[in-house]
Amino acid sequence: MKPTSRPELIDFKGIYMAHYFTDDWENVQKFQARPDDILIATYPKAGTTWVSSILDLLFFHNIAPERHTSLPIFERVPFLEAVFPEMPTGVDLADKLATTPRLIKTHLPVQLVPKSFWEQNCKVVYIARNAKDSAVSYFHFSCMVDLLPDPGTWNDFLQNFMDGKMVFGPWYDHVCGYWEKKQTYTNLHYMFFEDIVKNTRHEVEQLSSFLGLSTQAEEREKLTKFVHFDAMKQNSMANYSTFKRMDFKISPFMRKGKVGDWKNYFSVAQNEQFDAHYWEKMKNTTLQFHTEI
Repeated sequence: MKPTSRPELIDFKGIYMAHYFTDDWENVQKFQARPDDILIATYPKAGTTWVSSILDLLFFHNIAPERHTSLPIFERVPFLEAVFPEMPTGVDLADKLATTPRLIKTHLPVQLVPKSFWEQNCKVVYIARNAKDSAVSYFHFSCMVDLLPDPGTWNDFLQNFMDGKMVFGPWYDHVCGYWEKKQTYTNLHYMFFEDIVKNTRHEVEQLSSFLGLSTQAEEREKLTKFVHFDAMKQNSMANYSTFKRMDFKISPFMRKGKVGDWKNYFSVAQNEQFDAHYWEKMKNTTLQFHTEI
């Protein structure tokens, strides 16, 4: 990876961002969704690539079984708001998708999602991950990718995470925003990373049901093997090893895929501070998470 200067954190429409996700903003907001588009929405490092791969296999494995081993996931499922060097923009990639449905990913908080997705009544799949594991995973990711601001020390990063000084804004607002949207928007399927880890097959069945897909049991069994975390971690078309802006010497893109890894990073004092802050932030929502399984 060539040494480059990291972007600054900028205040953008009420949340923190980096310019790599705002440089094409007008085109992002004007993006024309189609009724059969499927939007995969997450806070960073919540299982986006995992669920993107599951969806890609559910829809296209029988039609083009070689897709998941020949095309990088970021081409199969474009990152809508991304404007990365030496690559087409996310909007361009999404516009050129030849698949039906188009699978599109975003990390945008619910209030910044292009209006056409709601107007076209698109299906939205949201994946949420508990805050502690999200913070740890986001920290390691920030260390190895130069498209994000310098994470500093783990202690600095955790404080910034609590303060919402993260690219894509506060975790709390993100997960709660989509949870509230789900109460009025019936085409939103809300998934938990922890549930996918605990029982991948069941979650694939629930997802298939939401999407109106009637895959056979043996077919789902086969797909579940393909999307086992360890299998995906070895697949160069899923693990981002072909993406030049990540330094795999620092950390793999797909690191552990575990629930409860936060215990290896949070000190007792950090955990107590985080818990007090967490319950204050989450006191007005019915949304609940598991930090271990």
